[in-house]
Amino acid sequence: MLKFTKEHEWIRVENDVGTVGITDYAQTQLGDVVFVELPQSGKALEQGKEAAVVESVKAASEIYAPASGTVTEVNAALGEQPGKVNEDAGGAGWFFKLKLAKPAELDGLMDEAGYKSYIEGLH
Repeated sequence: MLKFTKEHEWIRVENDVGTVGITDYAQTQLGDVVFVELPQSGKALEQGKEAAVVESVKAASEIYAPASGTVTEVNAALGEQPGKVNEDAGGAGWFFKLKLAKPAELDGLMDEAGYKSYIEGLH
């Protein structure tokens, strides 16, 4: 299951673990990503609260947790290769994995069609 937030994060859920990243639209708006600050493994995150920071040549932006849970893994490769976010935002450029505390929170997020419609409305 793949869901999206209005802040341009995505979460791909398998069993009760969600992999989180930013959308292709978000990385395009940011420009070249030069640094990613990831949460600590084991950190408890709350839906809608800051989870990570991504810095580009244009700006620094907060990444918000699309759902509440505990960080189980971070994408350490982004420390040395933050450009992976630009190259493959929906794949190799993922930020962290989260063991979901409240899976029902996902019901409030958009599906792919809803997200596409949402970003079309931003132009």
